[in-house]
Amino acid sequence: MIELDGSTGEGGGQILRSSLTLSMITGRPFRIINIRANRPKRGLMRQHLAALRAAATVCAAQVSDAEVGSTTLEFTPHCVKGGVYEFSIGTAGSSTLVLQTLIPALLYADVPSVVTVSGGTHNPKAPPAQFLQRAYRRVIEQMGANVDIEIERFGFYPAGGGEVCAAVWPCTRLRQIELMEPGAMCKAYSEAFVARLPLSVAQRELACIGEGLGWPASQLHAHALEHTQGPGNAVLITLEGENATEVFSGVGEKSARAEAIAGNALLEAQRYLASGAAVGEHLGDQLMLPMALAGGGRYTLDHVSQHAITNAEVIAHFLPVSITFEQGEKFSTCTVRTNTAQ
Repeated sequence: MIELDGSTGEGGGQILRSSLTLSMITGRPFRIINIRANRPKRGLMRQHLAALRAAATVCAAQVSDAEVGSTTLEFTPHCVKGGVYEFSIGTAGSSTLVLQTLIPALLYADVPSVVTVSGGTHNPKAPPAQFLQRAYRRVIEQMGANVDIEIERFGFYPAGGGEVCAAVWPCTRLRQIELMEPGAMCKAYSEAFVARLPLSVAQRELACIGEGLGWPASQLHAHALEHTQGPGNAVLITLEGENATEVFSGVGEKSARAEAIAGNALLEAQRYLASGAAVGEHLGDQLMLPMALAGGGRYTLDHVSQHAITNAEVIAHFLPVSITFEQGEKFSTCTVRTNTAQ
């Protein structure tokens, strides 16, 4: 059984999610202690518990200590089974993080799968559903995966109530790729969504982004959603290059000004554009796992976070790969190689 310490590195929920994914795929059981030890609220929160229960359902796993607040658990998987699944977080916890736990594993299932997760679709501490739909999906499809992701209903923090559906087809083997530059910009635009809030909130966010990136009104889109999908607000910046797509976001919070929400997304987009890297920090965090499953790969990213370093360490517990980061003048290069010594 693989032994993991959830307090290592950034000490967050990604350690658990990556472990669940890789355990399902490899069939290797694991035990983890000190779950989310470096977070203000230690242990399993509802969204982590939802990911755990979803993973256990998909592979008929045996799980110990699966309850809110647990800081230790054991997970013993069996075969991954495709099919139709529905999971509910019950809060505004991130639906996208639950899907990111399941999608790579379902590529190894016996039949296609359709997974619906209800909860939050736009959360300040997680990638928005459009990130999964546009950025993450594009890369794994370049690797040979066939995945479709639809936002059925927006669910903003803190109310939740959203729904995201993913269809996943089995993939016999992911292929190795290299993403060294984004390529020429094909499409660039920003969207701001409001539900049960004045449209002027979205317009102010878009004005901030338009000014910061020098974009005309034709690249700025305000959307007023049905009142049943709120209250809430999110602003997105989508940059579609020849080789990769990036999505940067800001999610409205109580007492936060529209310009501050937009400014966070704007700064991330500006850093990414200035770097010349193929992908940004958050997509860079997520690419290591599918590349490790493919046996190798390489890409450039604008920033290597502690989150990424920790994720690389978790992956190496389950797969015979080495993951290295090389810092350049403007960006870093992540290289995933099969470790022939193991």
